[in-house]
Amino acid sequence: MQRKTKPIALLGALIALAPAAARAVSLEDNIAMCGACHGENGVPQEKTTPVIWGQTEGYLYLQLRDYKNGDRKNDQMQPVAGELAREDMFALAKYFAQKPWPKLGQPAAPRDVELIARRANGSVGCTGCHQGEYQGEGTQPRLAGQWKEYTLQSMLDFRTQTRANNPGMSDLMKATSEADIKAMAEYLAGL
Repeated sequence: MQRKTKPIALLGALIALAPAAARAVSLEDNIAMCGACHGENGVPQEKTTPVIWGQTEGYLYLQLRDYKNGDRKNDQMQPVAGELAREDMFALAKYFAQKPWPKLGQPAAPRDVELIARRANGSVGCTGCHQGEYQGEGTQPRLAGQWKEYTLQSMLDFRTQTRANNPGMSDLMKATSEADIKAMAEYLAGL
């Protein structure tokens, strides 16, 4: 039986083995590298990998910068971002921000879950930064339509400070119950 290798693990291994001079240098090469996990058509292969097509430009740049600096931890993304120059990060952020947000086909949350999510938003004020329709702006990410699994894990990681590149988000998630976090992830996915 042939063992299936995950693209993320394969990508990380290739980056680690490639000499610096042979690594991706053009925007097209970097876009292709991103597409290996985030999807060539904007739909990531794994539901725990975020959609980056149509995400806000400022947010995308900051996340790449934080991975490069080690302020945001991820075994797959840190080596990738570590090889990018600042100009490459800006170019990638601009490129992906201009792409259309893909339709993932996630169902709308049931009414009871929506009510819990709306109440949680009223308590912590998600729309104060992520905008009224959770579309994001500037350096604040779009949350509407993001994979439920990714959003849930991100919020839980902020809560436990496993993801610590935004202390304000960690404080907000600590003030939010796990049940409310789960409802928010389901609600946001279906928008």
